[in-house]
Amino acid sequence: MLDAEAKSKGKILYAENWVYAPAIQKEREIIEKIGAQILWIYGEEAHSGSHAKTYAYWKYSGGGVMIGKGCHFLTAALYLKQVEGKTHNGKPIKPKTVTARTHALTRLPNFKDEGHIRCNYHDIDDFSVMHVLFDDDTIATIFASDIILGGIHNWLEVAANNHRTICNINPNTTMQTYNPVDENFKDIYVVEKIGTKQGWSNPSPDEDWFTGYPQEIDAFYRTVAYGEPVESDSHLAADCISTIYSAYVSAQKAGKEISVKTF
Repeated sequence: MLDAEAKSKGKILYAENWVYAPAIQKEREIIEKIGAQILWIYGEEAHSGSHAKTYAYWKYSGGGVMIGKGCHFLTAALYLKQVEGKTHNGKPIKPKTVTARTHALTRLPNFKDEGHIRCNYHDIDDFSVMHVLFDDDTIATIFASDIILGGIHNWLEVAANNHRTICNINPNTTMQTYNPVDENFKDIYVVEKIGTKQGWSNPSPDEDWFTGYPQEIDAFYRTVAYGEPVESDSHLAADCISTIYSAYVSAQKAGKEISVKTF
């Protein structure tokens, strides 16, 4: 794809909404303006399982939770390290090696299914952890899973030499609502994949905005119409895919450190 792009007048626009999520873009501004050195990025993307039937099969999805959910957080981490590198030295900081473990917890013989977590997977992972070492020897730790109840759990934390940031993409506390009767909210959207609307919840007044979807599309239109540089480009996409599949090799080798080819 990179070769095809280089020979074309067109551009590959990598649709990674985490890059455009307002919290991530605010952190980009902080890094650029105060010259931060990121020491560790860590966080999680998780919920109780995908609705897509084909997601249960590796051959249709290209892997399990490590690629299906881990790609979002990983790309955000790669992006912020690129921002840091360009701010200091004019070139991005890239991933160097990765270690990883994957598990299929809902396919364990002793797993007790109570109907809250999807568990009809065929041959994919439902829990993963990636530990990325960058070429400046700083690190990122990425958790992804399909075993978390209570809605989508998307967050990223930056531990830097001069600040600390927690990006709560979903849920966040823009709204906090207590509903004593689940039926009262039957026609009210609260937040994606929440199991019940009864009790305390964090309704998102504009979930798409917090997650970065409209900002992503606006940026892509501006790139196409006006030639503006794209934040989430083909090289970021290639680095993400290379890191993830190197991580799957690591997991297959029980966590052995694997070199990452970057682009």
